[in-house]
Amino acid sequence: MTISHLKGVKMAIIVDKKEKRKNIALSCKKLIIEGYIKDITISKIAKEAKIAKGSFYDYFKNKEDLVFEIVSILMEKYNNKTEKKLKKARNIKEKLSVFAEFFYIKEDEELRKIYKEFIAIALSNPNEEMLNFQTECLNTYKEWLGNIINESIEKGELKKEALELVDSVFVTMKGFYITYETTSSIDNLKTSINNYIDIIYQLLKKGQTI
Repeated sequence: MTISHLKGVKMAIIVDKKEKRKNIALSCKKLIIEGYIKDITISKIAKEAKIAKGSFYDYFKNKEDLVFEIVSILMEKYNNKTEKKLKKARNIKEKLSVFAEFFYIKEDEELRKIYKEFIAIALSNPNEEMLNFQTECLNTYKEWLGNIINESIEKGELKKEALELVDSVFVTMKGFYITYETTSSIDNLKTSINNYIDIIYQLLKKGQTI
């Protein structure tokens, strides 16, 4: 077929399904932040994403899968940003504060809102993919915290026993956050978490007796 014969012939558009899924998810971020996924219809999602209602299922299994995709995208961005912050932090207390920022810093407020929605879905209707994602996130943050503490041990700042507290420190920080979100017993989350960091640091300092 010559070039002249190709004139007027419509070429098939190749859609990058993974990229399209990502774009649809991000276009619906505002919907999830402003409401709850259980109250959002597929029609509303399709309208927000500027796609046909039936096209939604070409990219997502259900509404919960949409939330999962948004969380995955935002958490990847958050992880990259936090790794850079940790490299710039000058000492262990600054690094621990960076590590704890997720629970209270204003710039991550949108991520926390969507993450809470994701957690609600994962608790009520978990699947293997979501469990694997949660496990991967947990292992990443525990590795970060372990590296922070180990670096301070090697510098002679902390006792070697500090490594045994990696799990409990992370769980306690997350516990502060959950308590803050579900009760009225914590007035200032940032202050509570940073006071906890100060106490743990003082207890684990090399040469400090407990």
